[in-house]
Amino acid sequence: MTATSELIPAHPRPASPFPEGGRRLLVYVVYDPRGDIEEYIPYALRALRPHVSHILIVVNGALTEAGRAKLAAVGDEVLERENRGFDIWGYKDGLDHMQARIDEFDEVVIANDTWYGPVRPFSDVFDQMDRREVHFWGLTDHARVEPHPFTQTGYLPYHLQSYWVAVRRDMLASEEWQSYWRDLPEMTSYSDAVVKHEGVFTEHFTQAGFVGDVAFPLLVDSPENYPVMYARQLLDAGCPTLKRRAFFQWPPFLDRAAVVSRWTMDTAEKYGYPVELIYADMARNVAPRVMNAGAALLSVLPDQDVSYDPQRPLRTVVIAHIFYPEMTAEMMDLADRLPGRYDLVVTTPEAERAAEIQRHLDERELRGSAQVRVLDSNNGRDQGAFLIGCRDVLLSGDYDLVVKIHSKKTPQDAPAVGAHFKEQQFGNMLHSEGYAANVVALFQKEEGLGLAYPPMVHLGHPTLGHGWWENKPGFAEWCRTLGIRVPLDDASPLAPYGSMYFARPEALRILVDHEWSYDDFGDATAYQDGGLAHILERMPSYAAGELRFHTRTIAAADYVSQSYPALSYNLDQISATVPGSTMEQIQILKRLGEWDYGTSRDFGRMFVTLHAPHLRDRLKGLYRGSERIRGVLWRLRHPSAWRRG
Repeated sequence: MTATSELIPAHPRPASPFPEGGRRLLVYVVYDPRGDIEEYIPYALRALRPHVSHILIVVNGALTEAGRAKLAAVGDEVLERENRGFDIWGYKDGLDHMQARIDEFDEVVIANDTWYGPVRPFSDVFDQMDRREVHFWGLTDHARVEPHPFTQTGYLPYHLQSYWVAVRRDMLASEEWQSYWRDLPEMTSYSDAVVKHEGVFTEHFTQAGFVGDVAFPLLVDSPENYPVMYARQLLDAGCPTLKRRAFFQWPPFLDRAAVVSRWTMDTAEKYGYPVELIYADMARNVAPRVMNAGAALLSVLPDQDVSYDPQRPLRTVVIAHIFYPEMTAEMMDLADRLPGRYDLVVTTPEAERAAEIQRHLDERELRGSAQVRVLDSNNGRDQGAFLIGCRDVLLSGDYDLVVKIHSKKTPQDAPAVGAHFKEQQFGNMLHSEGYAANVVALFQKEEGLGLAYPPMVHLGHPTLGHGWWENKPGFAEWCRTLGIRVPLDDASPLAPYGSMYFARPEALRILVDHEWSYDDFGDATAYQDGGLAHILERMPSYAAGELRFHTRTIAAADYVSQSYPALSYNLDQISATVPGSTMEQIQILKRLGEWDYGTSRDFGRMFVTLHAPHLRDRLKGLYRGSERIRGVLWRLRHPSAWRRG
């Protein structure tokens, strides 16, 4: 195969293939904000070991003991450095560290941790590239773009992508190579890394006469042709790496480009890559709603059992908070749709209610053990009942799966609105026996699946875009208290609105380990936005993600067939008011000003942006100050979070 024309200099220097029996050095740069090291990294390095003689792992930032042990098991050396200069300065420090030994190697691969792999075998790539007479090569490339997308002037040169570049002995020994890294400029932003290194490296060395090549060249002549956009095609062509960005890129951007990351995931799985490594990494490091959209983690399940394995039953407990005893029979009918045996724990705030619930249970043929617990308090309602009243059950280790449901009437809403919310919850949790079996089968199939629950309610409820309401400041405080570092979603959290879900008890461990008290929740007057109960309603997926468990939303086909047309129509009506694609519409609205909850402050910012833009920068400081004041006021209203933080 002939090298891409952009990689052949006008006056090329002599180049050689990789020598038989040659030695290869890998300088691999890692950044983990927690220092723990996600499992996809050791998996990749173990697969690279047969192809390299020495592995130097450069860590931007500090490691935990567990993280250090993981890397020590797969690398020859681990170099920890200050987290500055991004992966580019990590490469530089790694090369400097190995300078005294560089003559031992015929090729150096500089790579970072921004990819999963190998999806396809490394051996095929090395066999192919070893035969080529080149000075340097990469796995993938990027087309020339004019004007430069970061500077808006000049052009972004055609270049090899910097997440993987291999360099041979002649180039390593050259003055051009030495001076390039010696004079490397400081980099304080991602754009610096592109403008000052990735976008110039290839052109710099080809102009110096060095011959380059690419294993998987551009498939289409397009400025957007890079591994995120064409990941499936690259995998089908034999590329061993899958860029992580395919699963955390802004979903409206992927939408505009007609990229469905779910198809990419399916392709990786088809070739044998353990996709649970992707799920575990993303659950921890990507905002849950972004992950849900990017990886298409909505499961629309049929009413016929098509996947449950009765030979591998899960030990299941149903925890039902019943405030309205007259709903007991209805709720037990729903629970009985679960496959096989299940135990039952009912919580209720008063002895009289407990007696009535027990009478209903006595009239039924139960599928396992059953108990009715009278709570010491109804503070926190179903949240307090679950995390305090049933803490022993959740910590017992006796169950593989917990199904959390509660009696729901939503009396504060209009009758039709409240009835829909109840139907939306019950219908997408336990729609039928076959449907419930298919939900449980998801947990049988995916060991990393932590939670499954209905999608955000939108019919009759203004939740879309407003799901945080006034809960985000307190949510952030409790995340700091509990040690949850999963990124927060911006407009609305991915959450079980209505607070009903399937979960692995271990996925809830962070929430259950904390010793809550009924006083933390406050009395009935505290059951409102900003209160602990509403904060905890939004927290399960973030707590599970910190422990590397991912979330799926689940829906019955008839619900989707009824709710999607309304959702599509509403989006169409909103989109008709702003030109461009959905991505462009969002960008236009964001330029008008950060939107909060449709308050007078929002409309004020929009008015200023449209009619007095010269005042906007002056008002930004006032807005940031008001945000800080909101956080302080929340802590004053919720002293328990302040004290524990």
